[in-house]
Amino acid sequence: MESPQAKKSGLNLPAGMSGTSLRLDTFSASPSIRGISNVSSPSKSSSSTCSDRFIPCRSSSRLHTFGLIEKPSPAKEGSNEAYSRLLKSELFGSDFASPSSSLAGPGSPMTSPSKNMLRFKTDHSGPSSPFSPSVLGHRTDFSSDSPTPPKPPRKVPKTPHKILDAPSLQDDFYLNLVDWSSQNVLAVALGTCVYLWSAANSKVTKLCDLGPHDGVCSVQWTREGSFISIGTNVGQVQIWDGAKCKKVRTMGGHQTRTGVLAWNSRILASGSRDRNILQHDMRVPSDFIGKLVGHKSEVCGLKWSCDDRELASGGNDNQLLVWNQHSQQPALRLTEHTAAVKAIAWSPHQSGLLASGGGTADRCIRFWNTSNGHQLNFVDTGSQVCNLAWSKNVNEIVSTHGYSQNQIMVWKYPSLAKVATLTGHSMRVLYLAMSPDGQTIVTGAGDETLRFWNIFPSMKTPAPVKDTGLWSLGRTQIR
Repeated sequence: MESPQAKKSGLNLPAGMSGTSLRLDTFSASPSIRGISNVSSPSKSSSSTCSDRFIPCRSSSRLHTFGLIEKPSPAKEGSNEAYSRLLKSELFGSDFASPSSSLAGPGSPMTSPSKNMLRFKTDHSGPSSPFSPSVLGHRTDFSSDSPTPPKPPRKVPKTPHKILDAPSLQDDFYLNLVDWSSQNVLAVALGTCVYLWSAANSKVTKLCDLGPHDGVCSVQWTREGSFISIGTNVGQVQIWDGAKCKKVRTMGGHQTRTGVLAWNSRILASGSRDRNILQHDMRVPSDFIGKLVGHKSEVCGLKWSCDDRELASGGNDNQLLVWNQHSQQPALRLTEHTAAVKAIAWSPHQSGLLASGGGTADRCIRFWNTSNGHQLNFVDTGSQVCNLAWSKNVNEIVSTHGYSQNQIMVWKYPSLAKVATLTGHSMRVLYLAMSPDGQTIVTGAGDETLRFWNIFPSMKTPAPVKDTGLWSLGRTQIR
């Protein structure tokens, strides 16, 4: 039972404790205490009970007077400060970690004159990434101006948009049996015959048949695309009118097969297994006007420079020779390759820049400055280099390969970064030609297929090439 004194005071006291044992001393209220002492007291009802919890009224509190704002300690400076902000960003969002945001509005009682304890404000001026400068603060090792993002690599379709069956296409590294004319006609040698395939309407025309006692070893269009030269197994060079399908002339001079041909504006160069290079001129009656002797084995690569001043030749003797108009001896003899040099390409973008590729034992593409003979760069492709062709639209080069991966690769120059690697042939990709517009290449292999790949952008608009080509995807027969 409660005592009468306890009832009078309105306090719930334990049994045996009198109200006189409690004493409340009076103190003068300090300014800080006055800020939180304005609390309404409970009603003095005899039936009410008092709680032991004190809940302050936040609207009248001045929390900044208690020093509760965030102050960086010496242990959290430097990298720890950045880590702390990143951690806050991960836990509470990037807006929380921003030094200029506030949890409450500008008129909130939680704001302080110098710095807010917690901040909640959408920052529209910076990126939302936790690694942006707005999160990391104004550190001297983080720039507020983000660099321009690198340009994404150009996308190249991974599949051919056209496949032609080419029965009897020979699997011989030393032959050159495919060429694409400036008039958009593809010439392909199949066995003893040469066929012409029009890219405009897919029409196939049989140009010639050399008969059972001869064979086609090389084909090459003139730059105008009207006439085509054919190198034969018996060492002849025949000139045919492509439009009329009529033989114009036959020139001799080689003792055995003529495996490579190269036209400039007026001179036709032919390379043979007899190790010689002959120069033919259609305007004179003789079979040839010049003979270049320098290789010790079969000549399998020939290319004129874009200005017609230099002729590069590659041979099975692992040598790359460069000839000019002033001498019957090679101006340069480059011997860094360790296998046959069939793949040769002159850059249309830089005078005197020559690329060459080596066979199975070499596997390298090498770049040369023909003005001084210095090797500028090289890359090991990992497989036999069969052909090279430089794009005239962009500064890139395409290579085709044999043992052991049978792939097609596109390279940027001069960085030699890979743009694309294309696969699809089941045998060595021995033949390569480029369309007149420079956007499409055709590749041939011993698997008796010709595959058309749209790999380069157009000259005017270097935009990513689309997966649709000049022809719908399909497989047809060339003869």
